[in-house]
Amino acid sequence: MSLFPIFLKLAARPCVVVGAGNIAELKIESLLIAEARVTVIAPDALPRVQTWAASGDITWKRRDYRTGDLEGAFLAIAGTATAAVNRAVYAEASAANILCNVVDDPPFCDYYFPSVVRRGELQIAISTAGESPALAQRLRKEINALLPLDTGEWLMELGRLRREITAAEPLSEERKLLLHELAQREVCGFAECPSRLRARQHAREHGFLPADGIAQ
Repeated sequence: MSLFPIFLKLAARPCVVVGAGNIAELKIESLLIAEARVTVIAPDALPRVQTWAASGDITWKRRDYRTGDLEGAFLAIAGTATAAVNRAVYAEASAANILCNVVDDPPFCDYYFPSVVRRGELQIAISTAGESPALAQRLRKEINALLPLDTGEWLMELGRLRREITAAEPLSEERKLLLHELAQREVCGFAECPSRLRARQHAREHGFLPADGIAQ
């Protein structure tokens, strides 16, 4: 099966998780990181899930799943320990064209959760299409060990400098090459950062530098 890799915006979108134990907890957390509007349906929940509910981060319906619980959902996750319940959730989701993931049951998944390496806004996602989550986790650990811990901060500065350049220079092949060049260099927030000096030099060479230069 060929999967389509995307990064999906879930902020404020309604997502339903059926289950609140070990199977579902990490999935709930990943939805919260993405700022989704999360409803959890389960008669019992782990302490962290209860804390999220008490603080208002999630809505917890403290009962068993019922047909109709997915109404209005953008996507769903079935993460109970009972296969029949999980597949009932999947059946409802499929009938309503709601994307659904049945945890650890690949044939009943419209999408998979990848293993993810995070550094700030940088995310590197690894999927084996459900064939070997253990391999995906191993690769995640290897990439995590190779990636500098400050990559997130560097990316933030690189993004800030990119926005300054695109505001000062029109789209061109030269601008594209400059942005690729800067992605190879050290970027920092100081005015005399080598990458900022290079950006100002480029703007002067092409007649795009405003009177006060690239923003500092």
